[in-house]
Amino acid sequence: MPVDGCEGFWEKVIETLTEGLVVVDPRGIIIAVNHAMEEMSGYDREELVGQSCSRIRTDACFSHESSGCSSECRLFKSRATRGEKCALVKKDGSLVHVLKNAVLLNDESSGVVVGVETFTEINELVAKERVISRLRRELSREDGFQGIIGKSPGMVQLFSLMSSAAQSDAPVIIYGESGTGKELVAGALHRLGARSQGPFVKVNSAALHESLLESELFGHVKGAFTGADRTRVGRFEAAHGGDIFLDEVGDLPSATQTKLLRVLQEKTIERVGDHRPIPVDVRVISATNRDLVQLRAQGQFRDDQCHSHLSATLA
Repeated sequence: MPVDGCEGFWEKVIETLTEGLVVVDPRGIIIAVNHAMEEMSGYDREELVGQSCSRIRTDACFSHESSGCSSECRLFKSRATRGEKCALVKKDGSLVHVLKNAVLLNDESSGVVVGVETFTEINELVAKERVISRLRRELSREDGFQGIIGKSPGMVQLFSLMSSAAQSDAPVIIYGESGTGKELVAGALHRLGARSQGPFVKVNSAALHESLLESELFGHVKGAFTGADRTRVGRFEAAHGGDIFLDEVGDLPSATQTKLLRVLQEKTIERVGDHRPIPVDVRVISATNRDLVQLRAQGQFRDDQCHSHLSATLA
């Protein structure tokens, strides 16, 4: 609807838009388009204005029963369309991928109702989505194993070792530098093992402050320390029936190592502030970028703890 004294100004604004714009009347007849829409569709303005909006063909913007807008146009039924992806058929038959937004505008003074549609070209976005989809398919090919990509003899040997270790209930430790995918290996061991239907709980030992670590791992009872206003279940109890992944296990303090040894040997835990043993059925998967044997020699890692963890090792 023109604004007094500003009609020419708003026409210039519309013509500078990079999005294609189409205005249709209640009969589904195109009454205005902008220059961007001409470029996008391949039609000249004279070929669109006065024609049915069915001339602007898309694969998703119109109802299946209708060849044009008119009373069957979904816009006039729903009164709005937001962010709908369409493939627009150009005059030469080629396709351009667009994002469509549409709304009905009502001039209360005149009672005129029009539909205003905007089309934003997203060819580049669609192309990137296709690349991502292709890469995902490639990642799921047989070259990989449980989301880990590789087909060299060393990787094939690793995959075989992972399959074998997953069938055991013995503790496993995974050695590797930071960023080499130790968590991926731990996740694969869980999915391949007999506990795959149980929980898989992850703990980054290095990320937790020593004063909070035992509470996080084993839980605490109400009043165990300042701020313990309720009893809390620890990560080991949460992992009951499944696997717990202790990342950066080489950074565990000595006191926590002692409690962890009890879990490995006796399958029980004690919450902080309590002395009642709680049985837990958990397989422990650990990872570290440090040499535990060297740490043991330096007195930084318990000897019995190291032997318990090394019962099954992936390096």
